[in-house]
Amino acid sequence: MALHRVNPAELSPPTGFSHAVTATGSRLVFLAGQTSLDGEGKVVGAGLPAQFEQALTNLLTALRHAGGTPADLARVTVYTTDVAAYREHAPELGRVWRRLAGRDYPAMAVVGAVRLWDDQALVELDGVAVLD
Repeated sequence: MALHRVNPAELSPPTGFSHAVTATGSRLVFLAGQTSLDGEGKVVGAGLPAQFEQALTNLLTALRHAGGTPADLARVTVYTTDVAAYREHAPELGRVWRRLAGRDYPAMAVVGAVRLWDDQALVELDGVAVLD
């Protein structure tokens, strides 16, 4: 099996990770955790919904550059520093998800975290995609 690292120019330069990794044979894509970093590596978004939208956009950008689409996502884990706020904003977050990723939902989990890598980050998403 061979692995190929995919690091799109539109995303913040990776340090110690790849934004996506493809594996030939099974054609699995392991997507690194994405927060609401912009292309210059700065956290953007004033609240959880805005940060969720940017983090999901970043995850889907990495997936697209690895050759996948949102429908290829098999698993997504959401890490948040405020589970209560995530639940409060769940309807809005669902609308963001459907607008960006459609209705082919992956297996998902939401995990509460004390903090994320970037102090200002409120949410992080990672995932695994399976490509044909």
